[in-house]
Amino acid sequence: MASKLIWVSPYEVENQLELSLRQAFDILEPKLRPPFSVTIPDPEEYVQLNRAIVYGVLCYPDLAKVYIRYLHALITDGYALYTSLLVGIVNELHCKLVDCAKSQLIWVTKEMIHVSAVGIDGLLVSLLRRIVGGDYGDENVWLCSELASLFLGKWDCLLEDDPLVLTSALYSFLRLLGDHCRFLGIAKLENVRRMESEFCVRMFREQLHLCLKIGRDLLRLLQDVLYIPEFGEIWMDLVLNPCSFRTPGFSDISQIYQSRTSSRYFLLRITPEMETQLRFLLTYVKLGSQMRHQTWFWRKFLSRPEKETILIDIVRFICCAHHPSNKIIQSDVIPRWAVIGWLLKLCRTNYIEHNVKLALFYDWLFFDERADNIMNVEPAILLMVCSVPQYLDITQSLLGFLFRLVDNYDTNRRDMVIRGVSSAFKEVVRKGVISSLDILVTCPGLAPYLKENLVRFLTSHSEGVPLNLLPVNVLSLTPQKHHPSQAKENECGTEAVDIPVPMSDNSCLSPCPSVQNSGQTQADSLQSLVQSLGESLKQSSTKALQSLENVLLSFIRLDNQRGTCDVISPEELSSEIAKEYEISGYNLFSPLQLQADTSDRDEEIESPTALIIRTFLFYQDDKMQRMLLFWFNNGCQVGARILSYVSRLACEACKICCLGDGAGESTPTKLSDPASQLLKFHFDGHQSFLGQNSTHPEFDSQCVSKMVENAFLGYLSFQRSSGKTSQNEANAFLSELLYTDLKSCCEWGRKSMKYLFSGIFIHLPNLCVSDENIIRLLVGQLDQAELLILHFEIRLKKISVFGRDSDAILDLIKKSFRWDFMEQHNLWGLLRSEISVSVVQLEKIVLEFFSCDELVAKPNAIAVEGFLTLLSSRVPTPELVGMVILLPNSTVQDFASSVLSSWAVSNASTLVHSFAKSLEKLENRNKDIFPRDSSGIAMNRSAMCWFLDYFSSKGLDISDVLRSFHMDIPG
Repeated sequence: MASKLIWVSPYEVENQLELSLRQAFDILEPKLRPPFSVTIPDPEEYVQLNRAIVYGVLCYPDLAKVYIRYLHALITDGYALYTSLLVGIVNELHCKLVDCAKSQLIWVTKEMIHVSAVGIDGLLVSLLRRIVGGDYGDENVWLCSELASLFLGKWDCLLEDDPLVLTSALYSFLRLLGDHCRFLGIAKLENVRRMESEFCVRMFREQLHLCLKIGRDLLRLLQDVLYIPEFGEIWMDLVLNPCSFRTPGFSDISQIYQSRTSSRYFLLRITPEMETQLRFLLTYVKLGSQMRHQTWFWRKFLSRPEKETILIDIVRFICCAHHPSNKIIQSDVIPRWAVIGWLLKLCRTNYIEHNVKLALFYDWLFFDERADNIMNVEPAILLMVCSVPQYLDITQSLLGFLFRLVDNYDTNRRDMVIRGVSSAFKEVVRKGVISSLDILVTCPGLAPYLKENLVRFLTSHSEGVPLNLLPVNVLSLTPQKHHPSQAKENECGTEAVDIPVPMSDNSCLSPCPSVQNSGQTQADSLQSLVQSLGESLKQSSTKALQSLENVLLSFIRLDNQRGTCDVISPEELSSEIAKEYEISGYNLFSPLQLQADTSDRDEEIESPTALIIRTFLFYQDDKMQRMLLFWFNNGCQVGARILSYVSRLACEACKICCLGDGAGESTPTKLSDPASQLLKFHFDGHQSFLGQNSTHPEFDSQCVSKMVENAFLGYLSFQRSSGKTSQNEANAFLSELLYTDLKSCCEWGRKSMKYLFSGIFIHLPNLCVSDENIIRLLVGQLDQAELLILHFEIRLKKISVFGRDSDAILDLIKKSFRWDFMEQHNLWGLLRSEISVSVVQLEKIVLEFFSCDELVAKPNAIAVEGFLTLLSSRVPTPELVGMVILLPNSTVQDFASSVLSSWAVSNASTLVHSFAKSLEKLENRNKDIFPRDSSGIAMNRSAMCWFLDYFSSKGLDISDVLRSFHMDIPG
């Protein structure tokens, strides 16, 4: 008998829980009808009756009230068994439940609340765990809406009988609200957001004493929704007016910071399936064998972009809710820090990366060895220490983030944060998690300012810290006078934003004269220039830019003139420059923010970052490479900023000079277009580089074309150095770096992104043509107007997105099956444009596509429709007609005849001629292969039937002609 409770595939093994419920219902269903038996059932019959009623209530909603009435009559254990069965269904079968059963599950849960059933809190928690983070599908939104409505509707009952379950609901809805409010304009989320907000506000305003039981993570979640007015008011009252909550014993927000959050709350945002897989990974999988497990987990739970928000909850779960035994820690099982390092690499946006790092370090900020668990802070320190040899960028990123948290998380309680972090450092050494911090302080690749900050932090706040915690040679490092703590967090949650230095409209960067050596050493000269940079920053941004250019060019020229080894290394100089700008509130190579239309300042031109990029692109010597690598290794988005710069440069040059039109003449042009400011900035630097007049009013198109080409070569040179790849190495890794930079540029929300893609396809075709990640990013990010311009460029053969490799194009088409509808739609639009002007072998692509085993018509309907439209627009050549005749019969019904029908309307005579030629070619090609008694080549039944009907309508009979060929026409 088929189940009415769950969906079961034909070959799936029966679920034992569902089977036991169904069998109990089949046997006892007559007893569930009125009049009910008044005899007291024995224990075994009591269990079976509970199972039968569970199945009946969930599967037969019309009779559910009758079954519940019988349950009320026979209950002897306060509904404990009944609710435990419901919990088992939620934990084990919820994903498979039919829609009716899911609705009935909510209904019966309300009934259990009404009768104060034993274990109702466990049932509600299980249901809350079934709301999947990052899932905005109808079923998940419906469940969230139903549970929010349930908690609001049953407020009084729950407050009286199970008040602690309200704290679980608050944790869940507050966390979900932060995600739901990031997607404004989605109608189905509006009602959910309203109910979530209403419940959470009511909890804070009326039951703060319950809210406080969550602990410090309550504030972490609250801070994620402070931009919502009512929660902003709650925060202000918590900080400034705690008495307004009328909660005895609560007088300051510091009390919440000092309260550790119980591990049961971190399970709320992890589904049971996720928990099972994570615990298996961290308990049984050996280090070095985790790749396939991680890949499976990513595909199952994290592959969709919107689901990356779950990374925050997973990291919090690993740190605070999964503490392995000493036996596992000492084994070769993959450690927690390694899994968290992998999760960090999955972050696609700055917002998520910031919050994942915050989840990792949150207990550090308020750590108290008397109340907190050392296992909560262990993953972060081990990830930083164990990443030093091979993944130094992770160490630098995390250590820098921790220092920014100390300075900026809660400035009014900075002393508390310092004590917490100091205590965490002290405890990880005292408990033997690491032997000492020497590996960080003495690491040669770690940024000097990070090491100095670490030493300064430990020495300044070392009261009570044992001597073996302090690194070696601590006294040899002089604390800095200024602490670069002026960086602020922005509203979107990124780690830090630029606080730009204003620059006058009429500024121009003059070339730097050679610095005369008057007895000073190179180090003294540069130190003097760096000091002058700091003084210039206090005066004006224009003078500061001139001083910065003096520093860079002097460093390059002096070293070249003297021919001696570096007295001051590029890394030291980079650290000094970064430090001076951080003091003024500016972070080099930070994400490029979208400028308002009314802004009189362009960050991509009038900034220290732009000046450094321009200098590097012209000189590209080893010292500049090492300086850029220093910032890159310190977590700066160097590659993305350079890519944005050179792409915009190419765009402006193309508009002014019509680059790429194939013109061979050199045409002088004036820089009078206001849309060519970056080009003018770069050209001025080029003139200075050549030793010519920087205010030269004209340039020629050939010069600019070469200048743009060199700029892209400079970007490629940096990527090779950052990725440690050589000229002869395969382009796969460089393509990944390019994709990462492109993605960052797209996340910055530029006004126009088409020039990013046009630039790379023109100047870096080897890295991006037919690359799945880059093309998917292209079709997903560009709007229809930008795509239309791209269509024009493709048809004019200015760029090629797919190339001439038919195998690569076919592979891309197959990979696009898992893309979103709009992404596939845009992909096929570009494909049609390019193939219409390309020499690619279309017939080979089509034949191999329809011959592939994985083709199933319905899931791949967009691709089939794309080929139909593409072929219908082509002239029916003998090659194309021959290909259609040979299409497999088992793939897509009537595809071949549909193509032929379109050709008959547009090119009837050509079709008939090509048909004859194609048959002739097939016969000549195969007459020596197949004997006369062989069935020959299998021909497409749909195509041949169409031809027979078509020629019959014309009064012709070609059946005898077809029989003379060695070909098999099925049917």
